[in-house]
Amino acid sequence: MAATALLGLALVPAAHADTALPLGDADLTETRTTRTLADGVTLTRIVRGTDPAPADQINTTTRGPWVVNVLTIDPSRTRGHLEATYGPDLARTEKTTDLVRLSGALAGVNASFFTFTASQQYPGEQVGLGLFGGKLLSEPITDPAEANFVVDATSNRVIMGKLSWSGSVRNKRTDATLPLEFVNHPPVVPSACAALADQTQCAVPGDVAKFTPEFAAATPSGPGVEVVLDDRGCVVDTLTTRGTTLAQDQTSLQATGQEAASLLQVAADGCLKETSTLLDEHGDKLPMRKGLYGVTGRYRLIADGQVVVPPGSGSFFDRNPRTIAGTTEDKKIVLATIDGRLTSSVGTTMDETAAVANALGLHDAVNLDGGGSTAMSVQGALVNRPSGSAERAVGDALVFIDSPYRPAAS
Repeated sequence: MAATALLGLALVPAAHADTALPLGDADLTETRTTRTLADGVTLTRIVRGTDPAPADQINTTTRGPWVVNVLTIDPSRTRGHLEATYGPDLARTEKTTDLVRLSGALAGVNASFFTFTASQQYPGEQVGLGLFGGKLLSEPITDPAEANFVVDATSNRVIMGKLSWSGSVRNKRTDATLPLEFVNHPPVVPSACAALADQTQCAVPGDVAKFTPEFAAATPSGPGVEVVLDDRGCVVDTLTTRGTTLAQDQTSLQATGQEAASLLQVAADGCLKETSTLLDEHGDKLPMRKGLYGVTGRYRLIADGQVVVPPGSGSFFDRNPRTIAGTTEDKKIVLATIDGRLTSSVGTTMDETAAVANALGLHDAVNLDGGGSTAMSVQGALVNRPSGSAERAVGDALVFIDSPYRPAAS
């Protein structure tokens, strides 16, 4: 409790799932329609308020309306499982409806925050944790706002919180060691050495990143060095500039700045052993089992039955479309979308988003990517209304597949 108080977090007891949404005036009409999608899986549509909002009052009206779609999965009754998917590769973006369809899922929602800007070379690159089938494909970041949602697809057990990661490579022959900073994240060339074609001559610290074949058709190109490793961790190629195509059984290490020379030294004439450690918010090691999936949220909404959304201001905290992932006290999984920036559904502030999660009976919940990314697809159709003129392509999605989890062959 003391640590929570230091962060300036509001603590509010959790409510029951049948509680009316605490949005707007108390006299608003609220309707709920629920249908069963599969054993143990329901979709509820909640509409609060009846009259369209004046376009100039979307951010201030107390009359709504609000449209909320709630997907509830009961692990004790379903035969299916929840997992995360990112499409053909990490660097590209796809619409949530396409990610649901491509994975053969019954339903799904958008998930992680990602680079987003279409002009970026890798717009689908995750900003934070990306864990897929037990493989860490993007590391959690140090930003205290990051909140992670992790599910074991073999049991539909969920954990939430702020994960942390550390990684390194060690030469098996010489014991020379080099810390890793990123996974599938393009390293930055230090500005002081940007004009140097040979980064090994740079005396300013740079970055060290690991790349896997899942990232893109080729690894990022540019000044620096790159070492390609086979499935045993042995060096099969050393490049004096970055950028190459990896085989499915290969990985690579890229380095810029001062670390370029360090990488060449550590990798010289040898095989490397990688250490990668993912810790939960309690500091306990998270085993990298094949069924483990994790995505990136921004801000925990509810923790152990208490609303813990931090105070804040600015556009992120204003009314926006929202996507929520959470669990009830009896371990049901809830994925919800709140339409926003529309006269037909005004969206929610961060405080209002936490209040909605609370009213839905969530014991733990995180705020996933929202705004124009917010989307829910059910049986191949978009069931919410995106705030833009069309559904936005996103980095990844949480999808429910109506069959037992079967890990992909190694």
